[in-house]
Amino acid sequence: MKNKRILYVSSELTPYLPSSHMADTSLDLPKLMQEEGCDVRIFMPRFGCINERRHQLHEVIRLSGMNMVVNDIDQPLIIKVASVPRERLQVYFIDNQEYFKTRCREYDENGIPCANNDERAIFFAKGVIETVKKLNWSPDIIHVNGWLSYMLPIYVNTLYKNDPAFAEAKIVTSIFGEPYEGTMDTDMIKKLSFDGIDEALLAEPTFENLTKTSLKYTQAVVVDNPDTFAFVIDEVKNRKLPCISHTVGETAYREKYIELYKKISE
Repeated sequence: MKNKRILYVSSELTPYLPSSHMADTSLDLPKLMQEEGCDVRIFMPRFGCINERRHQLHEVIRLSGMNMVVNDIDQPLIIKVASVPRERLQVYFIDNQEYFKTRCREYDENGIPCANNDERAIFFAKGVIETVKKLNWSPDIIHVNGWLSYMLPIYVNTLYKNDPAFAEAKIVTSIFGEPYEGTMDTDMIKKLSFDGIDEALLAEPTFENLTKTSLKYTQAVVVDNPDTFAFVIDEVKNRKLPCISHTVGETAYREKYIELYKKISE
């Protein structure tokens, strides 16, 4: 695995958000692969609840300033960066006042999914892709964690399918945490049409339909609880995808991930 370029994209990451299985894994895995000699990049949203002063976030002027078109409206992209304490890792934060100024993450104070989650997911995906291009860095593997990042595999393989920066990239999708209830904005499919994306399942953007659409463009899968995500296991079996489980509290997972990455890199 040495010298592989791996892009990690997650909606949660320790220490910037509270510890969780996803947040802890999203830090531990890049650390692991960096120790293996890989070149890693980490991206996450800059949610309003992240304390910029405490974590020493600062804007990267040379990467900021682009506009991402979402729902036919230009939205300015702001890129911030921070170094993980005691680690040789940097984290890039995707920021925008319209989508990420609120202290709420995927859910509001009442536990209801944020009304603009569909646009946030689109902006997040396009922001990561455009920033990676601006870094002049082409990933061999893209690993997405959490449903807010599930638009990334879709965009890489549709709007950006002919972009040389992602021509060789293999995608791993991790299914962590709890699925959201109900649907995102049912106009999501119309918003995607501005980017020439037509995914029939997203006419009803439930968690299952979003996940299935993302898995359509995935070469390997990680599931933290196979019993909870039976439909994912069905997709894995139907498409014969490499798949591992990574349960809460498991520590001996190093070999699992390395083997998974090797399989899709062959």
